[in-house]
Amino acid sequence: MEASGPTSNGHRSVLGWWALLIAGWGCLASSPAAATPDGTEWETLSEGLAITLWEPGDRCEDEVPSSVILKVDPGRVRFATYHFRDEGLPEPPAIRDWQRQTGASVVVNSGLFLEDYSYLGILLKDGRSIGGKRHPTWQGLFVAEPAQPGLRKAGILDLSVDHFSSERPVYREAAQSLMLLDRKGKLRVRRSGRQAYQTVVGENGDGTILLIKTTAAVGLRELAECLRVGLPELRQAMAFDGGSSSDLLLAPDLLGKFRGERAPSPWQGFVDGSGQRHIPLPSVIGVFPRSEEGK
Repeated sequence: MEASGPTSNGHRSVLGWWALLIAGWGCLASSPAAATPDGTEWETLSEGLAITLWEPGDRCEDEVPSSVILKVDPGRVRFATYHFRDEGLPEPPAIRDWQRQTGASVVVNSGLFLEDYSYLGILLKDGRSIGGKRHPTWQGLFVAEPAQPGLRKAGILDLSVDHFSSERPVYREAAQSLMLLDRKGKLRVRRSGRQAYQTVVGENGDGTILLIKTTAAVGLRELAECLRVGLPELRQAMAFDGGSSSDLLLAPDLLGKFRGERAPSPWQGFVDGSGQRHIPLPSVIGVFPRSEEGK
């Protein structure tokens, strides 16, 4: 994930690539709905945040339900991890209370935990551990907010090939969980026959982060296969906790501009807190504008 040292020609091409990327986000921000070549319409929530309800359909043999996908530009927003004990809370809050507690624009559930609500695996906040020890078999690590120059602002590390030290972390925020799809296109989960609501974090080839929440139960293997076929720009993906823990919430101010002006967008009922029962979540990840770095 380190930046390479380009030649002068490479430097110009990198600058050109970034200019195109920034321009693309600027166009997205000025349009209420921007369609990609595959026909997916993205609606802008705020600078660096866009959302859609993705319908995989026959691309995945109708085995995978629609999913809410939040597209996040790490250059415009930042990520922060939370655990209720680190926040001095007596018990895990539900996602609405997490949003009020943190003031985040977006809140999503993170990885898995034990019955006593201890986090399973690496969980870092501001470079310090607020979780457990490194899990020996789970190879996905979502990282954000680099502690040294030359690194992407957020991404996924595959711990089977990428080095990461919890004692000397190069990222301030990190959350470990299951690797779903690696950068070689290999599926990293087996078919189990079990189905549940799923929360997935993906990384596109251009560094964009995708927060994905299915609208119905599905097996992880089937979902991974569908993402590989249906989202060819997806470079790699990992799965956070699923089932009743799978949750994604947008702050009221992000949703405010969509109320009363027209018919509700198809994704709204899945991210406004009204579409499901919300259980207490020991740990979450918040998304904030980069203009609020100090919060």
